[in-house]
Amino acid sequence: MKKTMIALVCMLMATGTAMAQKNFTFGPKVGVDYTHQWGKNINDESALNYQTGVFMEYRFGNKFAIAPEVVFATNKRPKIEWKDWWLSEEPTRDITSTHQTNYINIPVMLKYYVASSLSIDLGPQFGFKVYDKSTDKWDDSSGHWKEKHNMGHRGFDFGLGLGATYNFNEKVFVQLRYTLGLVPLYKGSNARNGNAQLSIGYRF
Repeated sequence: MKKTMIALVCMLMATGTAMAQKNFTFGPKVGVDYTHQWGKNINDESALNYQTGVFMEYRFGNKFAIAPEVVFATNKRPKIEWKDWWLSEEPTRDITSTHQTNYINIPVMLKYYVASSLSIDLGPQFGFKVYDKSTDKWDDSSGHWKEKHNMGHRGFDFGLGLGATYNFNEKVFVQLRYTLGLVPLYKGSNARNGNAQLSIGYRF
């Protein structure tokens, strides 16, 4: 009887492990982002950036799955050239500015498989700022100058993502997603993040 119970427990453990391996997958993903800002009276400063991170996916039967991710995403905007009248006795100076804000993003996507190789993905994204700098460069009569300062962006961002995942096979997939930021980037501004993503991942 004892040997039968031990054998049954071993069979149940093996079955549970096999089911877990079948339903649960994880792995790395990398991709490119087309980032921009949206909002009332906002000048669009779009640029190509990149993202890299890891994902997990748990399948609930054949149709539904939940897939949280942890992704490092850059948000570097293109150079802006502008003029600054810095002293009334002096001419204007030409300034070139670059802005970069990096995030650790945590999307939690609910996936609906319309086919065995294709899912529609929808869910919230939580973003945490890890880097925020603006760099201004200019030349004047006294030489070349560079100044760095904080942009003052909020430490937390929140958005809603919608996209699709296509599985080439059991290991490799490609994703297309757009995430609409819903939180203003800083106080007194209407600017919000927008992000179109194309990424590729590998399942273990």
